[in-house]
Amino acid sequence: MKANKAIGHLACFVAYAIFGVNIIVCKDLTSSHLISPIALFTMRSVGAGLLFWIISLIVPQEKVEKRDHPQILAASILGFLLTQLTFLIAIPSITPLDCSITSAMSPIYTMIIAAIVLREPITWQKAGGVILSFAGVVFLLLNSVSAGGTAHTTVVGLLLMILNSICFSLYLGIFKPVIARYSVVTFMKWIFLYSTIMSLPLSAKELLTLDYAALPGNIVAELAFLIVCSTFITYFLIPVAQKRIRPTLVSMYSYVQPIIATAISIYLGMDTLGWQKILAAVAVFAGVMIVSRSKARE
Repeated sequence: MKANKAIGHLACFVAYAIFGVNIIVCKDLTSSHLISPIALFTMRSVGAGLLFWIISLIVPQEKVEKRDHPQILAASILGFLLTQLTFLIAIPSITPLDCSITSAMSPIYTMIIAAIVLREPITWQKAGGVILSFAGVVFLLLNSVSAGGTAHTTVVGLLLMILNSICFSLYLGIFKPVIARYSVVTFMKWIFLYSTIMSLPLSAKELLTLDYAALPGNIVAELAFLIVCSTFITYFLIPVAQKRIRPTLVSMYSYVQPIIATAISIYLGMDTLGWQKILAAVAVFAGVMIVSRSKARE
């Protein structure tokens, strides 16, 4: 049992560490304006989907019951389509550090969803943590609006990242039962097939006319990282974790993202660390810790 949980924790750590690097990679990709967000999303969906379907042809897979397909479709919409599309649209309009701080709200959203879906009680301790973290995000929003282009955070960018966190929290909190019924490869191959079907009509023209040979080498490398590491590997690891540990614990590993993304972005000169961001981060993390340490119903 302990070994099983350890695998879940390790899977989460690796996945969210990759997500931390992904913040920097996606910001560079989207800021180049060579490929639109919807085309980038479809590339991720097609690329990772093909990898999962190829594996499914090699490794024997179970058949998905008809009654589970609507749930898998909903999981595809919440866990990949809305989550990744909002992220790709928002990332040019938000600094890596602000993006990381906002993403750290995910455990709080997950806790609220658990109260609704799993009927866990919301105590004064939980409510206090939610209010403190919300105040931190509001303070971040009020101190991030600046007329400096993509080097600064806009209100739209921040709101899209909040929507991103809520969608992924819904995915983590709602779909654990259906995920537990199938292998990771079986579940994810259908997730990416549905997301491809939904996004391809919106991006097919661009993908067919894009001059791939003219793309710079660094963009090609970032695309490879985005498809293989940030999509295929992470979406393989997260269901592994979901099968073994609680949704709130899975979402708590979003704390790894600010550590990775902040270190890289400050080192590369893509972001700066002011007292306002430090104060906002302290409020967000303090609220998250209060909520995470509050008593939950087993």
